[in-house]
Amino acid sequence: MSTDVLTPVLTDIWDAPRSWTLATYREHQGYRALARARTMSQADLVEMVKGSGLRGRGGAGFPTGLKWSFLPAPDGGPRYLVVNADESEPGTCKDVPLMMANPHVLVEGVAITSYAIGCDHAFIYLRGEVVHVYRRLLAAVREAKEAGLLGDLEITVHAGAGAYICGEETALLDSLEGRRGQPRLKPPFPAVAGLYARPTVVNNVESIASVPGIVLGGAEWFAGIGTARSSGHGIFSLSGHVTRPGQYEAPLGITLRELLELAGGVRAGHQLKFWTPGGSSTPLLTAEHLDVPLDYEGVAGAGSMLGTRALQIFDETVSVVRAVSRWIDFYKHESCGKCTPCREGTFWLQQIMHRLEDGKGTPADLQALSDIAGNILGRSFCALGDAAATPVQSGLKYFREEFEAGCHTPARELFPPAASTLHAQEVTA
Repeated sequence: MSTDVLTPVLTDIWDAPRSWTLATYREHQGYRALARARTMSQADLVEMVKGSGLRGRGGAGFPTGLKWSFLPAPDGGPRYLVVNADESEPGTCKDVPLMMANPHVLVEGVAITSYAIGCDHAFIYLRGEVVHVYRRLLAAVREAKEAGLLGDLEITVHAGAGAYICGEETALLDSLEGRRGQPRLKPPFPAVAGLYARPTVVNNVESIASVPGIVLGGAEWFAGIGTARSSGHGIFSLSGHVTRPGQYEAPLGITLRELLELAGGVRAGHQLKFWTPGGSSTPLLTAEHLDVPLDYEGVAGAGSMLGTRALQIFDETVSVVRAVSRWIDFYKHESCGKCTPCREGTFWLQQIMHRLEDGKGTPADLQALSDIAGNILGRSFCALGDAAATPVQSGLKYFREEFEAGCHTPARELFPPAASTLHAQEVTA
């Protein structure tokens, strides 16, 4: 597989000297898209993004231009753009490096989107732990403002407190307003009553950062990349037992087999056992799914979700029970507690997974595990409950024998942790 399959658009200048600065960005066509956008009408910009087929890059895959068009007609009051940069999904690691390496492409995307929807105050809600990215975003906004590129647009970079639930758009809005981050009842949807009860567009970092390229290249150019229903390019994050982990920007519809070839394959001497197509909240897939097109329809057809394209690769040394148990620990800890299925269900999932991991489970535990996950899925207030249920259900589907083994043998004996550790020699040296 040639590297020609890659489409370096968002990642194009990551290796340029001081790629995060305004000077470097402007040397690579930076802010030309904003200048062009300002020669267009707002309606034409919205139609261009709709025509490009850009779908939300935060996981749900909702058409971006269509979301913009849901805003009601202007009534003289404010409307807002909120960029969801609260990247917290286990395994997901595309937005943080994007903002670190090239924050100005996001700032330019924010400026174009704000103009398109008639917004004069935009917010970037960032996960607070990544202080280095926070500082870089602040510097980029300051550079753009001082250069006179933003006009009257105000951009606020807000650092959240690090709650996974704030990746849910309405919980993010509550947090931004100073309240505890918990999901809101919908309707009303943010487009009608979002931040401060005003019309609001909430989009992912990569979605907004893709807008300048669409304005420069045109809707047809973007729509010509990827597949018929999943247009464009996307950053695929490969981690785990892969020879060259990292970010691979490629057309939607590429397969894991092709990406693994670009990444040097699974680590030497081992073979693929299972993987996630979109982070830990998406159902597991196995080696039989190597040729599934990584687009929204293809992955859904295989029984999973494309999500954030966080491809976590696990070889045969890994215990599925241990991996799922760690994820459940995370979801139980991050549950906001607002709804009973998630609050109580994740607690009981954790108890059972710990017993199975320790080899102290029972056949009744396996049935309870399936029943609890089934009662969470589709019944929780937001998608956090679903995120906890899906790895359990897919784990049981593809690796039930390992869960059954948890009734008599600890996972650490069946799958010694040292065998799956990537840097075991360095650790023990």
